[in-house]
Amino acid sequence: MSRPDEARHEPLTPPRPLFLARQSVVEMTARQRAHALLDPGSFRELLDPFERLESPWLARQGIVPQSDDGVVIARGTFGGEQAVVAAIESAFQGGSMGEVSAMKIACALDLARADHEAGRPVRPILFLETGGVRLQEANLGLGIIAEIHAALVALRRLTPVVGILAGPVGCFGGMSLAAALCSHLIVTREARLGMNGPEVIEQEAGIDELDASDRRLVWSLLGGEQRYATGLADALVDDDLDAVKRAVHKAFAHPRGPGHHRTEQIDLYLERLAPLDPSADLTGPTLRTLWPREDDHG
Repeated sequence: MSRPDEARHEPLTPPRPLFLARQSVVEMTARQRAHALLDPGSFRELLDPFERLESPWLARQGIVPQSDDGVVIARGTFGGEQAVVAAIESAFQGGSMGEVSAMKIACALDLARADHEAGRPVRPILFLETGGVRLQEANLGLGIIAEIHAALVALRRLTPVVGILAGPVGCFGGMSLAAALCSHLIVTREARLGMNGPEVIEQEAGIDELDASDRRLVWSLLGGEQRYATGLADALVDDDLDAVKRAVHKAFAHPRGPGHHRTEQIDLYLERLAPLDPSADLTGPTLRTLWPREDDHG
């Protein structure tokens, strides 16, 4: 039997298990992610849905457009510093990039660069959750994704650009190149990253090449843990808002100097690719052996 003083100090409710105390980033919408990442009370959305900045091309093809075209741009503060967050909404058209949505991201990055050059530092953060270019706007989308790439390269010379891959939709196509261009890339185990998605590979090369329904195989090749283990991502975090925030803080605290971004290390990656036999059956564990992670790419 417990003593009276022990009973008096017993909590009224038992502590919640750690996994229940987590705030899942994967389950958030794009707008919720931007709001949750920025400091409390600082969230201010630019070009919000009331601006009705819709794709002019979707309705012509029988698709109902969305008033933000699937991208949320928010200004506020992160850790007390001015920040801009661009978050892609995967629930709208699979997070695909069209003329309007891609241009919103490119302009946000360009404005951040202009602010830096005017002596007003801004921390840029991207939530990348996209299947790549929107097929209904193929050429326009591709053209503006290239502008995102150019804006990233120009901005990362001034300040780290942090990319976050949280959910299972992943990041593919031209936007996977945008992820690669980020100064720091943060992934969860649920994330996926690749030039082509597994469904596209299966469709074009056959199920013998890749069975897209085999989730274990897909994540062993394209999953966030695999990308981190082979040095293609900088931080592997739990699906937890606090863990993501800590990783973003750490990324901004360790900027990369000129020549130390992944996309600038051409010789390193050519050296890694040289011994590979494309006809061989490469597995996730094999790639981890061939491309062991280095602690710091910078």
